[in-house]
Amino acid sequence: MTQTTFLMNTKKSPLLPLVKRKFKPHFEPGFKQRSYLSLSILLGLTILTTTAQADTTGSEDFRTPSAAVDINAPIAALSTLTSVADAKPLKVTVPTIQQFKTKAGIPVLFVRTTALPIVDIDLRFNAGSARDGSIRKAGFGIANMTATMLEQGSKSLNENEFTRAVETLGVNLSSSAYKDMFIVSLRSLSDDEHLLPAVDLMTQMLNEPAFDADILARNKARLLVGLQQQKQDPNSLASIAFNEALYGDHPYAHPSVGTLDSVPSIERKELLDFKNRYLVAANASIAMTGNLTLTQAKKLADDITADLPVGQAATTLPEPKPLTKAQHIHIPFPSTQTTVLMGQLGDKRATDAIAQQKQTNFAVGNEVLAGGDFNARLMTEIRQNLGYTYGISGSMSPMLARGPYQIGFSTRNDKARAAIDASLDVINDTLDNGITSTEMRLTTDNLKNSFPMGFASNAGINSLLGMMNFYQLPKNYLTNYVSRIDQVQLPEVNKTMRDTLKPDDFLIVTVGQEDPWKTNK
Repeated sequence: MTQTTFLMNTKKSPLLPLVKRKFKPHFEPGFKQRSYLSLSILLGLTILTTTAQADTTGSEDFRTPSAAVDINAPIAALSTLTSVADAKPLKVTVPTIQQFKTKAGIPVLFVRTTALPIVDIDLRFNAGSARDGSIRKAGFGIANMTATMLEQGSKSLNENEFTRAVETLGVNLSSSAYKDMFIVSLRSLSDDEHLLPAVDLMTQMLNEPAFDADILARNKARLLVGLQQQKQDPNSLASIAFNEALYGDHPYAHPSVGTLDSVPSIERKELLDFKNRYLVAANASIAMTGNLTLTQAKKLADDITADLPVGQAATTLPEPKPLTKAQHIHIPFPSTQTTVLMGQLGDKRATDAIAQQKQTNFAVGNEVLAGGDFNARLMTEIRQNLGYTYGISGSMSPMLARGPYQIGFSTRNDKARAAIDASLDVINDTLDNGITSTEMRLTTDNLKNSFPMGFASNAGINSLLGMMNFYQLPKNYLTNYVSRIDQVQLPEVNKTMRDTLKPDDFLIVTVGQEDPWKTNK
Protein backbone atom coordinates (compact mmCIF):
# COMPACT_ATOMS: atom_id res chain seq x y z
CA MET A 1 0.00 0.00 0.00
CA THR A 2 1.51 3.27 -1.00
CA GLN A 3 2.18 6.08 1.35
CA THR A 4 -0.14 8.26 -0.69
CA THR A 5 -3.20 6.04 -0.56
CA PHE A 6 -4.09 5.01 2.95
CA LEU A 7 -7.64 4.41 1.87
CA MET A 8 -10.06 1.58 2.42
CA ASN A 9 -12.44 0.20 -0.12
CA THR A 10 -15.91 -0.38 1.28
CA LYS A 11 -18.85 -2.54 0.47
CA LYS A 12 -22.45 -2.16 1.48
CA SER A 13 -23.33 -3.00 5.06
CA PRO A 14 -26.50 -2.75 7.12
CA LEU A 15 -24.62 -0.30 9.32
CA LEU A 16 -23.78 2.12 6.51
CA PRO A 17 -26.91 4.29 6.88
CA LEU A 18 -26.06 4.89 10.53
CA VAL A 19 -22.47 5.97 10.14
CA LYS A 20 -21.20 7.61 6.98
CA ARG A 21 -17.53 7.29 6.24
CA LYS A 22 -15.31 9.31 3.98
CA PHE A 23 -12.02 8.03 2.68
CA LYS A 24 -9.60 10.52 1.20
CA PRO A 25 -6.03 10.35 -0.10
CA HIS A 26 -3.15 11.14 2.16
CA PHE A 27 0.59 11.35 1.88
CA GLU A 28 2.27 10.26 5.07
CA PRO A 29 1.48 6.85 6.56
CA GLY A 30 -1.92 6.79 8.17
CA PHE A 31 -2.71 10.38 7.05
CA LYS A 32 -6.32 9.65 7.60
CA GLN A 33 -7.03 8.40 10.86
CA ARG A 34 -8.87 5.33 10.61
CA SER A 35 -10.07 2.61 12.94
CA TYR A 36 -9.57 -0.96 11.75
CA LEU A 37 -12.04 -2.20 14.28
CA SER A 38 -14.82 0.28 13.70
CA LEU A 39 -14.44 0.17 9.93
CA SER A 40 -14.65 -3.60 9.90
CA ILE A 41 -17.81 -3.57 12.00
CA LEU A 42 -19.41 -0.77 10.07
CA LEU A 43 -18.61 -1.63 6.55
CA GLY A 44 -17.79 -5.33 6.43
CA LEU A 45 -14.41 -4.68 4.92
CA THR A 46 -12.38 -7.48 3.53
CA ILE A 47 -9.23 -8.14 5.46
CA LEU A 48 -7.21 -6.74 2.59
CA THR A 49 -9.01 -3.44 2.73
CA THR A 50 -8.79 -3.45 6.52
CA THR A 51 -5.02 -3.44 6.34
CA ALA A 52 -4.32 -2.03 2.93
CA GLN A 53 -5.85 -1.14 -0.37
CA ALA A 54 -5.70 -4.34 -2.36
CA ASP A 55 -8.49 -5.01 -4.81
CA THR A 56 -7.46 -8.34 -6.23
CA THR A 57 -9.34 -10.57 -3.78
CA GLY A 58 -11.97 -12.66 -5.39
CA SER A 59 -10.95 -11.91 -8.97
CA GLU A 60 -8.98 -13.82 -11.54
CA ASP A 61 -5.60 -12.56 -12.64
CA PHE A 62 -4.68 -13.04 -16.31
CA ARG A 63 -1.09 -11.88 -16.09
CA THR A 64 1.75 -14.00 -17.39
CA PRO A 65 2.72 -16.65 -14.83
CA SER A 66 5.51 -15.43 -12.58
CA ALA A 67 7.79 -18.26 -13.65
CA ALA A 68 7.83 -16.84 -17.19
CA VAL A 69 8.65 -13.29 -16.12
CA ASP A 70 12.17 -11.93 -16.02
CA ILE A 71 11.89 -9.71 -12.95
CA ASN A 72 14.99 -7.76 -13.98
CA ALA A 73 13.69 -6.90 -17.44
CA PRO A 74 11.48 -3.93 -16.50
CA ILE A 75 14.30 -2.34 -14.52
CA ALA A 76 16.91 -2.99 -17.18
CA ALA A 77 14.61 -1.58 -19.82
CA LEU A 78 14.56 1.79 -18.11
CA SER A 79 18.06 2.54 -19.36
CA THR A 80 16.85 2.32 -22.99
CA LEU A 81 14.04 4.84 -22.54
CA THR A 82 15.49 8.20 -23.50
CA SER A 83 12.28 9.95 -22.43
CA VAL A 84 12.88 8.73 -18.88
CA ALA A 85 16.56 9.63 -18.92
CA ASP A 86 15.79 13.15 -20.16
CA ALA A 87 12.96 13.76 -17.71
CA LYS A 88 13.47 16.84 -15.58
CA PRO A 89 13.18 16.66 -11.80
CA LEU A 90 9.62 16.98 -10.57
CA LYS A 91 8.65 20.49 -9.52
CA VAL A 92 5.60 20.64 -7.31
CA THR A 93 3.76 23.74 -6.23
CA VAL A 94 1.62 22.97 -3.23
CA PRO A 95 -1.54 24.97 -2.54
CA THR A 96 -1.04 28.26 -0.72
CA ILE A 97 -2.25 27.74 2.84
CA GLN A 98 -3.56 30.69 4.83
CA GLN A 99 -3.78 30.39 8.58
CA PHE A 100 -5.90 32.34 11.07
CA LYS A 101 -8.07 31.93 14.16
CA THR A 102 -11.74 32.61 14.72
CA LYS A 103 -12.96 35.06 17.32
CA ALA A 104 -13.38 32.06 19.61
CA GLY A 105 -9.72 31.12 19.11
CA ILE A 106 -10.32 28.10 16.87
CA PRO A 107 -7.41 27.51 14.43
CA VAL A 108 -8.33 27.57 10.74
CA LEU A 109 -6.39 26.49 7.65
CA PHE A 110 -7.76 27.88 4.40
CA VAL A 111 -6.90 27.37 0.72
CA ARG A 112 -8.57 29.52 -1.90
CA THR A 113 -9.47 27.73 -5.15
CA THR A 114 -11.45 29.45 -7.89
CA ALA A 115 -11.68 26.76 -10.57
CA LEU A 116 -15.05 25.54 -9.27
CA PRO A 117 -17.84 27.38 -7.41
CA ILE A 118 -17.60 24.98 -4.47
CA VAL A 119 -16.69 25.25 -0.79
CA ASP A 120 -15.55 22.36 1.44
CA ILE A 121 -15.57 22.78 5.22
CA ASP A 122 -14.40 20.29 7.85
CA LEU A 123 -14.93 21.03 11.54
CA ARG A 124 -12.91 18.51 13.52
CA PHE A 125 -13.03 17.81 17.25
CA ASN A 126 -10.67 15.78 19.41
CA ALA A 127 -13.64 13.64 20.31
CA GLY A 128 -13.63 10.18 18.75
CA SER A 129 -14.87 6.90 20.14
CA ALA A 130 -11.78 6.74 22.36
CA ARG A 131 -13.69 9.20 24.59
CA ASP A 132 -16.75 6.95 25.05
CA GLY A 133 -15.49 5.67 28.38
CA SER A 134 -15.24 9.18 29.81
CA ILE A 135 -19.02 9.59 29.48
CA ARG A 136 -19.84 6.20 30.95
CA LYS A 137 -17.66 3.23 31.75
CA ALA A 138 -17.99 0.74 28.89
CA GLY A 139 -20.26 3.21 27.10
CA PHE A 140 -19.03 1.99 23.74
CA GLY A 141 -20.80 3.60 20.79
CA ILE A 142 -21.75 6.94 22.36
CA ALA A 143 -19.60 9.05 20.00
CA ASN A 144 -20.83 7.11 16.99
CA MET A 145 -24.49 7.48 17.97
CA THR A 146 -23.97 11.20 18.59
CA ALA A 147 -22.56 11.60 15.07
CA THR A 148 -25.44 9.60 13.61
CA MET A 149 -28.13 11.65 15.30
CA LEU A 150 -26.66 15.06 14.52
CA GLU A 151 -27.94 14.46 10.99
CA GLN A 152 -31.42 13.46 12.14
CA GLY A 153 -33.11 16.72 12.99
CA SER A 154 -32.73 19.82 15.15
CA LYS A 155 -34.93 21.74 17.56
CA SER A 156 -36.23 23.80 14.62
CA LEU A 157 -36.55 21.01 12.04
CA ASN A 158 -37.65 17.43 12.54
CA GLU A 159 -35.85 14.59 10.80
CA ASN A 160 -37.84 14.76 7.56
CA GLU A 161 -37.70 18.54 7.39
CA PHE A 162 -33.96 18.58 8.00
CA THR A 163 -33.33 15.95 5.34
CA ARG A 164 -35.57 17.76 2.88
CA ALA A 165 -33.72 21.04 3.47
CA VAL A 166 -30.34 19.38 2.82
CA GLU A 167 -31.57 17.70 -0.35
CA THR A 168 -33.24 20.86 -1.64
CA LEU A 169 -29.98 22.78 -1.37
CA GLY A 170 -28.07 19.91 -2.97
CA VAL A 171 -25.34 20.07 -0.31
CA ASN A 172 -23.39 17.33 1.41
CA LEU A 173 -23.73 17.66 5.17
CA SER A 174 -22.55 14.84 7.40
CA SER A 175 -20.98 13.91 10.72
CA SER A 176 -18.71 10.97 11.54
CA ALA A 177 -16.98 9.55 14.60
CA TYR A 178 -13.60 7.85 14.28
CA LYS A 179 -11.21 6.57 16.93
CA ASP A 180 -9.54 9.93 17.50
CA MET A 181 -11.68 12.53 15.83
CA PHE A 182 -15.24 13.68 15.35
CA ILE A 183 -15.90 15.43 12.01
CA VAL A 184 -18.78 17.59 10.83
CA SER A 185 -18.41 18.24 7.08
CA LEU A 186 -20.12 20.51 4.59
CA ARG A 187 -19.79 20.77 0.81
CA SER A 188 -21.85 23.44 -0.90
CA LEU A 189 -21.94 25.75 -3.87
CA SER A 190 -20.14 28.95 -2.94
CA ASP A 191 -22.88 31.45 -3.82
CA ASP A 192 -24.81 33.00 -0.92
CA GLU A 193 -28.09 31.48 -2.06
CA HIS A 194 -26.77 27.98 -1.30
CA LEU A 195 -23.90 28.49 1.15
CA LEU A 196 -25.63 30.65 3.77
CA PRO A 197 -28.63 28.35 4.38
CA ALA A 198 -26.26 25.36 4.31
CA VAL A 199 -24.15 26.93 7.05
CA ASP A 200 -27.35 27.57 9.02
CA LEU A 201 -28.16 23.85 8.84
CA MET A 202 -24.61 23.03 9.93
CA THR A 203 -24.87 25.27 12.99
CA GLN A 204 -28.24 23.75 13.86
CA MET A 205 -26.60 20.31 13.83
CA LEU A 206 -23.86 21.48 16.15
CA ASN A 207 -25.81 23.64 18.56
CA GLU A 208 -29.41 22.38 18.57
CA PRO A 209 -29.56 18.66 17.75
CA ALA A 210 -32.91 17.07 18.48
CA PHE A 211 -31.64 13.70 19.73
CA ASP A 212 -35.22 12.45 19.45
CA ALA A 213 -35.90 9.49 21.75
CA ASP A 214 -37.93 7.57 19.17
CA ILE A 215 -35.23 7.99 16.54
CA LEU A 216 -32.61 6.87 19.06
CA ALA A 217 -34.59 3.68 19.72
CA ARG A 218 -34.85 3.06 15.97
CA ASN A 219 -31.12 3.63 15.50
CA LYS A 220 -30.23 1.21 18.26
CA ALA A 221 -32.49 -1.48 16.81
CA ARG A 222 -30.91 -1.12 13.37
CA LEU A 223 -27.41 -1.09 14.81
CA LEU A 224 -28.03 -4.26 16.80
CA VAL A 225 -29.10 -6.04 13.61
CA GLY A 226 -25.87 -4.98 11.96
CA LEU A 227 -23.79 -6.06 14.94
CA GLN A 228 -25.45 -9.47 14.82
CA GLN A 229 -24.73 -9.77 11.12
CA GLN A 230 -21.05 -8.85 11.49
CA LYS A 231 -20.66 -12.09 13.47
CA GLN A 232 -20.96 -13.81 10.08
CA ASP A 233 -18.10 -11.78 8.61
CA PRO A 234 -14.68 -13.36 9.24
CA ASN A 235 -12.91 -10.09 8.46
CA SER A 236 -14.85 -8.26 11.17
CA LEU A 237 -14.22 -11.07 13.64
CA ALA A 238 -10.48 -10.94 12.94
CA SER A 239 -10.33 -7.17 13.29
CA ILE A 240 -12.27 -7.12 16.55
CA ALA A 241 -10.12 -9.84 18.07
CA PHE A 242 -6.92 -8.17 16.86
CA ASN A 243 -7.76 -4.81 18.41
CA GLU A 244 -8.94 -6.30 21.68
CA ALA A 245 -5.77 -8.36 22.03
CA LEU A 246 -3.43 -5.58 20.90
CA TYR A 247 -4.90 -2.77 23.02
CA GLY A 248 -6.30 -4.54 26.09
CA ASP A 249 -7.89 -1.89 28.33
CA HIS A 250 -6.83 1.04 26.12
CA PRO A 251 -9.68 3.13 24.57
CA TYR A 252 -8.65 1.99 21.08
CA ALA A 253 -9.60 -1.60 21.93
CA HIS A 254 -13.37 -1.26 21.61
CA PRO A 255 -15.39 -0.98 18.40
CA SER A 256 -16.35 2.61 17.54
CA VAL A 257 -19.94 1.60 16.79
CA GLY A 258 -20.30 -0.18 20.11
CA THR A 259 -21.11 -3.75 21.02
CA LEU A 260 -24.20 -5.89 21.43
CA ASP A 261 -23.97 -5.27 25.18
CA SER A 262 -23.30 -1.51 25.13
CA VAL A 263 -25.58 -0.23 22.36
CA PRO A 264 -28.94 -1.07 24.05
CA SER A 265 -27.93 0.96 27.11
CA ILE A 266 -27.06 4.21 25.27
CA GLU A 267 -29.30 7.02 26.53
CA ARG A 268 -30.21 10.44 25.15
CA LYS A 269 -28.60 12.16 28.13
CA GLU A 270 -25.26 10.54 27.26
CA LEU A 271 -25.41 11.96 23.75
CA LEU A 272 -26.03 15.43 25.19
CA ASP A 273 -23.19 14.95 27.67
CA PHE A 274 -20.84 13.96 24.87
CA LYS A 275 -21.82 16.95 22.74
CA ASN A 276 -21.53 19.44 25.60
CA ARG A 277 -18.19 18.08 26.74
CA TYR A 278 -16.35 17.51 23.47
CA LEU A 279 -18.03 19.46 20.66
CA VAL A 280 -16.66 22.75 21.99
CA ALA A 281 -14.45 25.55 20.70
CA ALA A 282 -11.45 24.60 22.84
CA ASN A 283 -11.48 21.16 21.24
CA ALA A 284 -12.01 22.17 17.60
CA SER A 285 -10.12 22.96 14.39
CA ILE A 286 -11.39 23.99 10.95
CA ALA A 287 -10.28 23.30 7.38
CA MET A 288 -11.78 25.32 4.49
CA THR A 289 -11.14 25.04 0.76
CA GLY A 290 -12.97 26.69 -2.09
CA ASN A 291 -14.11 29.71 -3.99
CA LEU A 292 -13.90 32.26 -1.16
CA THR A 293 -11.79 35.29 -0.40
CA LEU A 294 -9.85 35.36 2.86
CA THR A 295 -12.32 37.89 4.25
CA GLN A 296 -15.25 35.66 3.35
CA ALA A 297 -13.51 32.62 4.86
CA LYS A 298 -12.91 34.43 8.15
CA LYS A 299 -16.53 35.53 8.40
CA LEU A 300 -17.77 32.06 7.50
CA ALA A 301 -15.58 30.43 10.15
CA ASP A 302 -16.85 32.89 12.75
CA ASP A 303 -20.47 32.28 11.77
CA ILE A 304 -20.08 28.50 12.05
CA THR A 305 -18.47 28.59 15.49
CA ALA A 306 -20.08 31.67 17.05
CA ASP A 307 -22.46 29.69 19.25
CA LEU A 308 -20.12 26.85 20.18
CA PRO A 309 -19.51 26.73 23.93
CA VAL A 310 -15.90 27.48 24.87
CA GLY A 311 -15.44 24.30 26.90
CA GLN A 312 -12.12 22.62 27.59
CA ALA A 313 -9.71 20.70 25.40
CA ALA A 314 -9.82 16.93 25.67
CA THR A 315 -7.20 15.28 27.84
CA THR A 316 -4.25 13.45 26.28
CA LEU A 317 -4.94 9.80 25.51
CA PRO A 318 -2.78 7.25 27.34
CA GLU A 319 -0.15 5.36 25.39
CA PRO A 320 -0.92 1.66 24.86
CA LYS A 321 1.58 -0.92 26.01
CA PRO A 322 3.20 -3.12 23.33
CA LEU A 323 2.97 -6.89 23.48
CA THR A 324 6.10 -8.49 24.89
CA LYS A 325 5.70 -11.88 23.21
CA ALA A 326 3.99 -13.49 20.27
CA GLN A 327 0.31 -14.29 20.60
CA HIS A 328 -1.76 -16.54 18.36
CA ILE A 329 -5.56 -16.37 18.37
CA HIS A 330 -7.81 -18.65 16.33
CA ILE A 331 -11.55 -18.15 15.88
CA PRO A 332 -13.43 -21.13 14.42
CA PHE A 333 -15.51 -20.18 11.42
CA PRO A 334 -17.22 -22.41 8.83
CA SER A 335 -15.53 -21.28 5.62
CA THR A 336 -13.27 -22.67 2.93
CA GLN A 337 -10.72 -19.91 3.53
CA THR A 338 -8.82 -18.68 6.56
CA THR A 339 -8.56 -14.96 7.17
CA VAL A 340 -5.22 -13.91 8.64
CA LEU A 341 -4.40 -10.63 10.38
CA MET A 342 -0.94 -10.19 11.86
CA GLY A 343 0.95 -7.25 13.26
CA GLN A 344 1.95 -5.22 16.27
CA LEU A 345 1.69 -1.83 17.91
CA GLY A 346 2.93 0.87 15.55
CA ASP A 347 3.64 4.60 15.74
CA LYS A 348 1.65 7.63 16.75
CA ARG A 349 1.38 10.71 14.54
CA ALA A 350 4.78 12.38 14.15
CA THR A 351 4.75 16.12 14.81
CA ASP A 352 8.46 17.04 14.80
CA ALA A 353 10.89 16.94 11.87
CA ILE A 354 13.02 14.04 13.13
CA ALA A 355 10.04 11.78 13.81
CA GLN A 356 8.44 12.71 10.49
CA GLN A 357 11.61 11.74 8.64
CA LYS A 358 11.64 8.38 10.44
CA GLN A 359 8.04 7.75 9.42
CA THR A 360 8.91 8.61 5.83
CA ASN A 361 11.86 6.19 5.99
CA PHE A 362 9.57 3.47 7.27
CA ALA A 363 6.93 4.22 4.63
CA VAL A 364 9.51 3.68 1.88
CA GLY A 365 10.74 0.41 3.38
CA ASN A 366 7.26 -0.88 4.07
CA GLU A 367 6.16 -0.08 0.53
CA VAL A 368 8.89 -2.41 -0.71
CA LEU A 369 7.97 -5.08 1.83
CA ALA A 370 4.18 -4.94 2.02
CA GLY A 371 2.85 -2.43 -0.48
CA GLY A 372 -0.32 -3.31 -2.31
CA ASP A 373 1.21 -3.55 -5.80
CA PHE A 374 2.86 -6.51 -7.48
CA ASN A 375 6.39 -5.22 -6.89
CA ALA A 376 6.10 -5.64 -3.13
CA ARG A 377 8.03 -8.56 -1.71
CA LEU A 378 5.12 -10.14 0.15
CA MET A 379 2.89 -9.93 -2.91
CA THR A 380 5.62 -11.36 -5.14
CA GLU A 381 6.40 -14.31 -2.87
CA ILE A 382 3.07 -15.19 -1.25
CA ARG A 383 0.82 -14.56 -4.24
CA GLN A 384 2.88 -14.90 -7.41
CA ASN A 385 5.51 -17.46 -6.45
CA LEU A 386 3.63 -19.61 -3.92
CA GLY A 387 0.03 -18.98 -4.98
CA TYR A 388 -1.31 -18.87 -1.44
CA THR A 389 -3.49 -15.77 -1.78
CA TYR A 390 -4.98 -13.31 -4.24
CA GLY A 391 -3.45 -10.41 -2.35
CA ILE A 392 -1.44 -9.53 0.75
CA SER A 393 -0.43 -6.12 2.02
CA GLY A 394 0.16 -4.16 5.18
CA SER A 395 0.47 -0.65 6.51
CA MET A 396 1.03 1.58 9.51
CA SER A 397 -1.83 3.69 10.91
CA PRO A 398 -0.49 6.45 13.18
CA MET A 399 -3.03 8.17 15.42
CA LEU A 400 -2.97 10.48 18.46
CA ALA A 401 -1.70 7.48 20.41
CA ARG A 402 0.20 4.58 18.86
CA GLY A 403 -1.82 3.02 16.07
CA PRO A 404 -1.56 -0.53 14.71
CA TYR A 405 0.74 -2.00 12.09
CA GLN A 406 -1.15 -4.76 10.28
CA ILE A 407 -0.63 -7.23 7.46
CA GLY A 408 -3.64 -9.14 6.17
CA PHE A 409 -4.64 -11.78 3.64
CA SER A 410 -6.93 -14.76 3.09
CA THR A 411 -5.92 -18.24 1.96
CA ARG A 412 -7.18 -21.81 1.71
CA ASN A 413 -7.69 -23.48 5.08
CA ASP A 414 -5.07 -26.14 4.40
CA LYS A 415 -2.50 -23.52 3.35
CA ALA A 416 -2.97 -21.11 6.26
CA ARG A 417 0.03 -22.20 8.34
CA ALA A 418 2.29 -22.39 5.32
CA ALA A 419 1.21 -18.93 4.18
CA ILE A 420 1.80 -17.46 7.63
CA ASP A 421 5.25 -19.03 7.91
CA ALA A 422 6.20 -17.90 4.40
CA SER A 423 5.07 -14.36 5.18
CA LEU A 424 7.15 -14.25 8.34
CA ASP A 425 10.12 -15.59 6.39
CA VAL A 426 9.82 -12.73 3.87
CA ILE A 427 9.59 -10.17 6.68
CA ASN A 428 12.57 -11.58 8.54
CA ASP A 429 14.65 -11.79 5.35
CA THR A 430 13.85 -8.14 4.60
CA LEU A 431 14.87 -7.08 8.10
CA ASP A 432 18.05 -9.17 8.03
CA ASN A 433 19.26 -8.23 4.55
CA GLY A 434 17.46 -4.95 3.92
CA ILE A 435 15.84 -3.60 0.79
CA THR A 436 17.99 -2.74 -2.24
CA SER A 437 18.90 0.66 -3.63
CA THR A 438 16.94 -0.13 -6.79
CA GLU A 439 13.80 -0.93 -4.81
CA MET A 440 14.23 2.24 -2.79
CA ARG A 441 14.67 4.40 -5.90
CA LEU A 442 11.55 3.00 -7.58
CA THR A 443 9.54 3.57 -4.43
CA THR A 444 10.73 7.13 -3.80
CA ASP A 445 10.08 8.03 -7.44
CA ASN A 446 6.57 6.63 -7.14
CA LEU A 447 5.85 8.57 -3.96
CA LYS A 448 7.10 11.85 -5.36
CA ASN A 449 5.35 11.51 -8.70
CA SER A 450 2.01 10.56 -7.12
CA PHE A 451 2.23 13.33 -4.52
CA PRO A 452 0.47 16.06 -6.57
CA MET A 453 -2.59 13.87 -7.12
CA GLY A 454 -3.45 14.23 -3.44
CA PHE A 455 -4.39 17.88 -3.92
CA ALA A 456 -5.90 17.61 -7.39
CA SER A 457 -9.38 18.34 -5.99
CA ASN A 458 -10.96 20.57 -3.39
CA ALA A 459 -11.88 17.53 -1.32
CA GLY A 460 -8.30 16.24 -1.42
CA ILE A 461 -6.89 19.59 -0.36
CA ASN A 462 -9.41 19.98 2.44
CA SER A 463 -8.70 16.50 3.77
CA LEU A 464 -5.01 17.38 4.01
CA LEU A 465 -5.76 20.68 5.72
CA GLY A 466 -8.03 18.96 8.21
CA MET A 467 -5.40 16.36 9.05
CA MET A 468 -2.67 18.98 9.46
CA ASN A 469 -4.80 21.18 11.68
CA PHE A 470 -6.08 18.33 13.83
CA TYR A 471 -2.58 17.01 14.54
CA GLN A 472 -1.16 20.55 14.84
CA LEU A 473 1.40 19.99 12.10
CA PRO A 474 3.44 22.95 10.79
CA LYS A 475 2.16 24.85 7.77
CA ASN A 476 5.23 23.75 5.75
CA TYR A 477 4.37 20.08 6.25
CA LEU A 478 3.27 19.64 2.63
CA THR A 479 5.99 21.88 1.26
CA ASN A 480 8.64 19.69 2.90
CA TYR A 481 7.13 16.40 1.74
CA VAL A 482 9.33 15.98 -1.34
CA SER A 483 12.33 17.06 0.72
CA ARG A 484 11.65 14.28 3.20
CA ILE A 485 11.51 11.80 0.34
CA ASP A 486 14.77 13.14 -1.11
CA GLN A 487 16.46 12.81 2.28
CA VAL A 488 15.66 9.10 2.52
CA GLN A 489 18.89 7.08 2.75
CA LEU A 490 19.09 3.31 2.28
CA PRO A 491 20.92 2.55 5.57
CA GLU A 492 18.39 4.62 7.51
CA VAL A 493 15.46 2.92 5.80
CA ASN A 494 16.74 -0.53 6.71
CA LYS A 495 17.59 0.56 10.26
CA THR A 496 14.13 2.06 10.77
CA MET A 497 12.52 -1.15 9.51
CA ARG A 498 14.59 -3.25 11.93
CA ASP A 499 13.90 -0.90 14.83
CA THR A 500 10.15 -0.83 14.16
CA LEU A 501 9.07 -4.35 13.15
CA LYS A 502 9.35 -7.25 15.60
CA PRO A 503 7.89 -10.27 13.76
CA ASP A 504 8.95 -12.64 16.54
CA ASP A 505 6.46 -10.85 18.78
CA PHE A 506 3.65 -10.50 16.25
CA LEU A 507 0.04 -10.86 17.25
CA ILE A 508 -1.51 -13.25 14.70
CA VAL A 509 -5.27 -13.74 14.45
CA THR A 510 -6.80 -16.41 12.22
CA VAL A 511 -10.49 -16.99 11.44
CA GLY A 512 -11.32 -20.22 9.62
CA GLN A 513 -12.34 -23.86 9.72
CA GLU A 514 -9.13 -25.24 11.17
CA ASP A 515 -6.66 -23.90 13.69
CA PRO A 516 -3.35 -23.40 11.81
CA TRP A 517 -1.40 -23.75 15.06
CA LYS A 518 -2.64 -27.34 15.45
CA THR A 519 -1.39 -28.18 11.96
CA ASN A 520 2.12 -29.41 11.35
CA LYS A 521 4.36 -26.69 9.99
